[in-house]
Amino acid sequence: MTRLKAFQRVVQQYSDISDSVVVYIEEAHPSDGWMSSDAPYQIPKHRCLEDRLSAAQIMNREVPGCLVVADSMDNSSNAAYGAYFDRLYILQDGKIVYQGGRGPEGYRVESVPQGCWPMLTRMHSTVVK
Repeated sequence: MTRLKAFQRVVQQYSDISDSVVVYIEEAHPSDGWMSSDAPYQIPKHRCLEDRLSAAQIMNREVPGCLVVADSMDNSSNAAYGAYFDRLYILQDGKIVYQGGRGPEGYRVESVPQGCWPMLTRMHSTVVK
């Protein structure tokens, strides 16, 4: 939850100049599997898309102002971006300008190079003019 709170702060801080999207992938700590002792929710392993969509709705409540979408059951987004368990990306004009480390250990919102944030500001000022 600490990483989620850091992400929430970034979403709020840059909401006027950027769009944020969470792609909800397979549950890392399902309640019917290897569950984390500090898990705030009891989410079982997704057995169908409806299960994943229900879990994504929980995430949607946790990150207001951020679009939350669900990966397909074949985990194609997870595979394409190497996201398991979690990973932060910054895209500009459809190109990856920042790829964070793999979570949980490598996921650190605060490790995004400071040069990426002014880039978002420049994108915004270009659109406004």
